[in-house]
Amino acid sequence: MPNIISRVTSFTTEVREELKQVSWPTRDELIGSALVVFVGVLLLASFISVCDFILSQAARLLLR
Repeated sequence: MPNIISRVTSFTTEVREELKQVSWPTRDELIGSALVVFVGVLLLASFISVCDFILSQAARLLLR
């Protein structure tokens, strides 16, 4: 059991040291990136919706 505790402690210490080296984004960068993702998702959802509508209308015409 002591071996597991020392391994977990060592792992936690190493993780903290690595996180100190991370280049965290600024608030403005984070907001800009989130906005790009949001707009991209909206565009993709719109594209898929239009394709779905067109394909469903085509299938409806073929099945008449």
